[in-house]
Amino acid sequence: MKKIVVCVSGASGAHYAKRLLEVLKDNENVKTCLIISKSAKEIIKHELKITIDDFIKLSDEYYENNDFFSPVASGSNIFDAVVVVPCSMKTLSSIANGYSSNLICRVCDIALKEQRKLIVMPREMPFSAIHLENMLKLSKLGVLIMPPIPGFYNEPKTIDDIINFVVGRILDNLGMKNNLFKRWRE
Repeated sequence: MKKIVVCVSGASGAHYAKRLLEVLKDNENVKTCLIISKSAKEIIKHELKITIDDFIKLSDEYYENNDFFSPVASGSNIFDAVVVVPCSMKTLSSIANGYSSNLICRVCDIALKEQRKLIVMPREMPFSAIHLENMLKLSKLGVLIMPPIPGFYNEPKTIDDIINFVVGRILDNLGMKNNLFKRWRE
């Protein structure tokens, strides 16, 4: 069983987090732990038009972002990967600079120090030189930086097609088979 920690920080892109959680919930070989920042809770309500309780129900376990006594706050707690989707530039900077001021940043710090998979999906463009430097710093540390940039070779017809492409690529990088999108030359 894979244990995936899904972190949602305060940036636009809650649709990606929701779809990722839906797909992972349907996989009986995956357990999800969810952490949502305070700002993300407001964005989820605004972008998705659902309650936070309904969003949380998509996960197996939920921890408040200020809960440093949660199991995932310790390196001795084994998880396979962390996905920060979406990732605000504040969170990105904190991760890049080892500033674990909240549980999201702490879990990412654990992933780095324990050499576990860490995927960060930065919020929408544009990016400043500071943002790009932080992404480069993380990439050099082995973090997979995945801006939500869809491919169009699969001829998406709907927003859901675009979301599925991006989420499918996350799943690919988690080593999880999926058929959320039409692959090149299929």
